[in-house]
Amino acid sequence: MLLPTLAHAGLHCFLLVYHSEVERLQFCRDKGRCKLPDKPGFQLAQWRDGKSTGDDVASSSSYTRPSFSLGVSDKDVPNKAEGTSLTKQKNFATTDIPVFSALQPKLEDQWRDVKWTEEQKKSLMKTVSSYRPSCEEVTQARILLLGPVSSGKSSFISSVQSVFNGRVTNRAMVGSFSTSFTKKLQSFSIHGQKGEEDTGLVLCDIMGLGDGEMTGLTLHDILSVIKGHVPEGHKFSPDKPVTSETVGYVKIPSLKDKIHCVAFVVDASKILLYPKGLSTTFKQLREHISDLGVHQVALLTHVDQICPETAKDVTQVYKSRNIIEVVNKSAALLGMSPSYIVPVKNYSSELDLDVNTDVLLLSAVDHILQYADLFFQDYKPRQTGMKFH
Repeated sequence: MLLPTLAHAGLHCFLLVYHSEVERLQFCRDKGRCKLPDKPGFQLAQWRDGKSTGDDVASSSSYTRPSFSLGVSDKDVPNKAEGTSLTKQKNFATTDIPVFSALQPKLEDQWRDVKWTEEQKKSLMKTVSSYRPSCEEVTQARILLLGPVSSGKSSFISSVQSVFNGRVTNRAMVGSFSTSFTKKLQSFSIHGQKGEEDTGLVLCDIMGLGDGEMTGLTLHDILSVIKGHVPEGHKFSPDKPVTSETVGYVKIPSLKDKIHCVAFVVDASKILLYPKGLSTTFKQLREHISDLGVHQVALLTHVDQICPETAKDVTQVYKSRNIIEVVNKSAALLGMSPSYIVPVKNYSSELDLDVNTDVLLLSAVDHILQYADLFFQDYKPRQTGMKFH
């Protein structure tokens, strides 16, 4: 009787795995992220290729985890020999969303300690509201959001302002096009809660990075913004770079005109689909920005689109192995340590605020302000000998 019992148990385990993976793919199809046969009873072999991703956090020698091709062919996915090389695409904005390693059990403990409570939200709001730069010359820290088209820069600004407004609002105009919706430099001073003065935070929105000098921002224009030469509202054009003849050009920018921290913004759902050249672009940018003494962090947006558990419950974000995997891939793309990268979930289709989403957003803002303040702390010793023009 032992053999039939073991066989039954084995069949039961197989069915649990089968239905779990089918449910995961069904989630992807419902969200429009992958092509899944509509016919009932489709075979597991139709979408399982039996190959390991090579970067799995929890791999097993006795079980081969399936890999998925969700609108991305095997030749599009970088292998280990390519290092941080990514796929070539004609445009950074794409609708294909890869799911990374399936069937990864979530961690028992969070890999970053976050308290998901109303009290924590209030504490973070107080921290952000009361923040003031540790430099008497300026009253607000200017943060430049920089990233590919449709990475979520404008949505992040609107989401942060929504937290302080107490309701979901779209303060920064948000688009969903393959080309940048934002064309000009816009600075958004984050308002405090009703009856309070503005916070010490200004989020600067700018045209998205394109796939070449003629489709997005140039390195010259980005550095001109950071140095404080570009006037508010300036409309960028690849064939008309910023010069001293540009209308409103700030010839001798003061500290308050300059950028005090850069937050790169990358879309977690497109991390494998960005073109190979983007990694080089980011690293080139980081080198030049670092030469100016400006610290950089990174926001990983749309994390709910790569992790079904996080989509259902934001508190699972730091228990997700998928998100750990993407944070590491983002670190390779950007050429920075994972400790600089924080995941966020922007408000998009929601009409009401969620405490846990607010905590994640405010934690990201607090992270940014810590690095912005390092700029002001470093500024005093170097201001006599460093030229920032």
